[in-house]
Amino acid sequence: MGSKLDEFRSYRTRMNDRIAQIDHLGIKRFFNLDGSAYKDGALDGKTKELLGLVASAVLRCNDCIDYHLIQCIEAGWKDQELYDALNVALIVGGSIVIPHMRHAVETIDTLRSEKT
Repeated sequence: MGSKLDEFRSYRTRMNDRIAQIDHLGIKRFFNLDGSAYKDGALDGKTKELLGLVASAVLRCNDCIDYHLIQCIEAGWKDQELYDALNVALIVGGSIVIPHMRHAVETIDTLRSEKT
């Protein structure tokens, strides 16, 4: 049986593929804009993914947290750096971020265990 993270990856891929089949200009433009936002620019993509993680925690979106943690870990962020970024999210968002921080730490642990 797969982990919650495996289920997330599978669902995200399946549904993004389904959404890509929809012939709607606005949806296509948004998905393109979202993908382009994290490419290197004045800030490198690695930093932008960390910013995405903080924003996702403040906005309390666990799917987004998972996505950005996958990207952050692939980009080479260390656990202590991720925890520091989550601390910023906690300060900005307040105590309502705590359940999402729990989720983030569980996801970090899962991603790290996949590497071993």
